[in-house]
Amino acid sequence: MNLKSLNPKLLSNSRDSRLSSFWIILGLFAVVAILEFSTPPEYVFGYLYIGPILLATSRLSRAVAIKFTLAAAVMTMLNSWFPETNAVSNSIVASRAIAVLAMGVTAVLSDRNRRYEEALAQQQAKLQAQEKLAGVREDFVSTLTHDLKTPLWGAIETLKACQQGMFGTLSSAQQKVVNTMIRSHQTSLQLVETLLDIYRNDADGLILQNAPVDLVTLAEEVANSLTALAASRRVHISFNYGDSDFRKFLWVNGDSLQLQRVFSNLLINAINHVPRGSKVEVALETHASSQVVKVIDNGAGIVEEELPHLFERFYQGHSNRQAKGSGLGLYLTRQIIEAHGGTIWAENRPSQGAIFGFRLPALPYHSFSTT
Repeated sequence: MNLKSLNPKLLSNSRDSRLSSFWIILGLFAVVAILEFSTPPEYVFGYLYIGPILLATSRLSRAVAIKFTLAAAVMTMLNSWFPETNAVSNSIVASRAIAVLAMGVTAVLSDRNRRYEEALAQQQAKLQAQEKLAGVREDFVSTLTHDLKTPLWGAIETLKACQQGMFGTLSSAQQKVVNTMIRSHQTSLQLVETLLDIYRNDADGLILQNAPVDLVTLAEEVANSLTALAASRRVHISFNYGDSDFRKFLWVNGDSLQLQRVFSNLLINAINHVPRGSKVEVALETHASSQVVKVIDNGAGIVEEELPHLFERFYQGHSNRQAKGSGLGLYLTRQIIEAHGGTIWAENRPSQGAIFGFRLPALPYHSFSTT
């Protein structure tokens, strides 16, 4: 299917416009030619050809514009001797040569400007097409991930029903298999929800429900929820409260649900990247104007070249750390921390392992002391 069959009316209007422009330009050329050949050679009307030349280069094809320019140059020089046959002075020839040069320069510059405008229009069209394609792709991913949640929820609930013996008693071996399947489906569901949240945040921004939040309480709650995962890998999660051995409070103004996701992502990342039987430490530090949280592991560490890219979307890296992820969890974590006005980073430990930390503005004591 060609363009003609798609929009014949548009092509017909374009041809009519070009034909109308051609006759207008030809008429202007005729008027200038009459002025040229009806006056003595001393009067150079050839400069007036510049108007039709500009119209030709902007409205007609390049080949036609060149023909009009050459015709104007020839007629301008020819009028030095015709219709009069007397000897012509060098000054008249020089004046007409300058007029021809002006026509040529005008035609070249006008043609270059037209090509620049056409290239600019093509680039704009490509950008618009790419933006439209990106929008369609994001809508597709968002719809797909949203639709995937329902069957995953259904599968998890069915497996839990089997685990509870609603379809018959399961043996010990079958219980282990069902537990493994539930964890696998929960991991898939978490990935789908993360992907959906990322596209939503990129499109609409992250909307926070801020309130006074104690980071210590959140960290302990998330660690308790990950007990099963940590136990399956024989990983111990410990807390370090800085100079004091006693539990402290790290108050910030934040969205507790979103910050729970930050702790969950960082702790799961650490648990998955340390050897079995290792320890993951959560260091909680309070400062005058900020609260700092560090999740410390003793895994393989991170290649130095990868450190600046760890929080980019879909970045997975090529280090020797054992587990490989989707590259979405750390990106979502960065979105949440930055939405809270904080900063997040990763670094290698002096000995072995890695540190993933973030810093949030501290909430002044008087902001929550009365709650």
